[in-house]
Amino acid sequence: MLSKQDKEQLRGTIFKHLDGIATATTIYALHKKGVLDYLLEHQKVNLNDLTSRFNANEGYLNIGLRILSSQGWLIQHIDNASDNIEYEVNEKSKTVFSLAHTYKDAVNLLSYSVKFPEERIGSDAFSALERIFKAYKSHFGLNIENSASTEYQILKHIEGVIIAPIIVLLGMNGFFHKYFMEASFRAQEYHKDPESFKKILDFLTHLGWFKKKKDTYQFTDEGLFFAKRASAYGVTVSYLPTFVKLDELMFGNPLVLKTDSPDDTEKHVDREMNVWGSGGAHSTYFKVIDQVIIKLFNKPIDEQPKGILDMGCGNGAFIQHIFDVIEHQTKRGKMLDEHPLLLVGADFNQAALKVTRANLIKADIWAKVIWGDIGRPDLLAKDLKEDYNIELKDLLNVRTFLDHNRIWEAPKKATNRVSQSSGAYTYQGKRISNNLVEDSLFEHLQKWKPYVERFGLLMIELHTINPKFTAKNIGKTAATAYDATHGYSDQYILEVDVFNKVAAESGLHPDPNYFTTFPNNELATVSVNLLKGK
Repeated sequence: MLSKQDKEQLRGTIFKHLDGIATATTIYALHKKGVLDYLLEHQKVNLNDLTSRFNANEGYLNIGLRILSSQGWLIQHIDNASDNIEYEVNEKSKTVFSLAHTYKDAVNLLSYSVKFPEERIGSDAFSALERIFKAYKSHFGLNIENSASTEYQILKHIEGVIIAPIIVLLGMNGFFHKYFMEASFRAQEYHKDPESFKKILDFLTHLGWFKKKKDTYQFTDEGLFFAKRASAYGVTVSYLPTFVKLDELMFGNPLVLKTDSPDDTEKHVDREMNVWGSGGAHSTYFKVIDQVIIKLFNKPIDEQPKGILDMGCGNGAFIQHIFDVIEHQTKRGKMLDEHPLLLVGADFNQAALKVTRANLIKADIWAKVIWGDIGRPDLLAKDLKEDYNIELKDLLNVRTFLDHNRIWEAPKKATNRVSQSSGAYTYQGKRISNNLVEDSLFEHLQKWKPYVERFGLLMIELHTINPKFTAKNIGKTAATAYDATHGYSDQYILEVDVFNKVAAESGLHPDPNYFTTFPNNELATVSVNLLKGK
């Protein structure tokens, strides 16, 4: 039985593994190009000068250097007033940069791992895995003095790169679920190439996940801990198509992962894996959302919204969930015959709309499913009124992890604001100043203000944190992974306080009765907010 302290330590290992996927690919790309040596030589370097020296795409280079700062290996100096960014080496830089080559085998392994969802683990991948398993057991030649050492941090990074794609593959294909309750199992029960699969199981046994007796394996308590949290790796691993292209993103064609149409298959992320991975984490946030929904739909009927619009409805799961909560846990649920609930799902992607329609029909839920652009609520309002006689302002607007993922739109009226954000932002490789990111969010929220003033905008949002906080809390936050996956894919996550400040400036204020952050401290990377006009 694992103690509370054991679980906290293992949870920290997951965070370090996620750090590893983001950091290994980043530092190795910078190492190969000579950026790390240049930093050591010059000690403190202006981002503009570094961009010119290496003919880099400044936006992605900035994201990469900020990731190293989040791991405690560089110091970020950002002056938003002058829009100037510098990076300075610290006491760890020389040691870490001298060991950057250690990541080589792990990063090269990702050329196989990125194909696991389609090709599973073939013979070539098994051979590559076997080689790296052997290297791992000798710690890649690292001198591991203790768990607080830089070398141990690097080893955990490499460990994450090795096992995270395997964990996700096994999790998505039901391996862990099938064998959770088994007393024991053998490799041939799961894989057509049992001798090769044994090598993976033996490596996981080496990590303490299984006990092995002859040819049978049994989960340890530690192994069950990781297996039950396989989905925690899903979102970061889903961005492997981006991570394997970092050389190109930073120093080549910044558009290498762009698609011609929103309906084309995404090149930068495995969307099915992303949805699977986010499902487990989102359940925690949905519990808070549920409490907001229950309170709103327990009010007198003339104070309730007429319905709900889910912007970015995806596969329709959130709409189904909200309807279930209202139907079974609120006063409105007992009045649906007299006061029907208007449900609207909107999405920019036609494939998502098709899936949503099918899923809602299957669930016997009546809803309007329409095309919508989060950046054009005016068009959405017009379509709802003309096609369905529904007023957008009569609905509770909800969305999950969407506003930071809107297509970049430069502010029409840039202000003289000085951003308080430490973030790194880009659009198609060109760096965007933090001041403009705030201005853009301000204009974005102002567009929505007329439609959400009365009943509000209920949202779950992702955030960044200052890299100095991340560096002091290695193993306690997934901020490095979030910054990498979202930064390299042109998304705009701001700190919680910065986001709320801009929202208030736009006339939308967080309702203190419903505002929640995860975790509830300076490391908060997720917020639940009900934004309303005063």
